[in-house]
Amino acid sequence: MTLDLERLRASLLSEPLSGHFVQEDGVDDQSLIPAAVLFPIVLRDGGQTVLLTQRTAHLRDHAGQISFPGGRVEAEDLSPSHTALRETEEEIGLPRERIEILGFLPEYRTGTGFRVTPVVALVLPPFDLRPDPFEVAEVFEVPLAFLLDPANHQQHSLHYRGALRNYFAMPYGDYFIWGATAGMIRSLSERLGLLHST
Repeated sequence: MTLDLERLRASLLSEPLSGHFVQEDGVDDQSLIPAAVLFPIVLRDGGQTVLLTQRTAHLRDHAGQISFPGGRVEAEDLSPSHTALRETEEEIGLPRERIEILGFLPEYRTGTGFRVTPVVALVLPPFDLRPDPFEVAEVFEVPLAFLLDPANHQQHSLHYRGALRNYFAMPYGDYFIWGATAGMIRSLSERLGLLHST
C-alpha cells in the first residue's frame, strides 16, 4: 500500500490546535513541557517509510526507546515546526531542505509530562545522516504501510506510578515501537480512517 499524498495532507491539521489533543493514561494536572517531533515519511522508490531513532541508553528522558526526532521547545523556537526541524537537524543531521512539512497531528500529552506537537513531513532522498552519538544509538526506517495497519497495533499494559496504564505497541523485527511514538502513529491511522471503532 502506498498512501496517496493528497489524502494524507487532507487528513492533517493545517496548524497546531491547542484544544485538540490525544492523552495517554496517567496524565494528571501537572504542567506539561511543550515539545515537538518530526513524523518523517521518506519517499522511497520501493514505498514510503518512516524514519525513526533509537535513543541512547543513558539519556534522562525515554532512554533506549524508539522515537521520532524531536525534543522540547526552546525559547528561540518560533513554532512547533521550527522546534521539530531544529531538533531533527541536531539529532540526526537531516537537512531541512530535504523536508517538506505537510501538516500536524493533534497534540499528544504524555504520562511523563510532555505535550508534544507531531509535525508530519515528507523527506526527499537522497540525504546523508549524521546522528548525534550522545542522543541517538541508531536511525532506521519502517514501512509506513506496516505502521498504519491496525493489525500490527498491539495493546499492552504496565504498572507505572502505582496504577495500571494501557498503551499500544507495534513490534517490527527487533524494534519495539511503543508509548508516545506508537500513540502518534495510531493518531495518524485514526485520522486516515483506518481504525474501526470498537
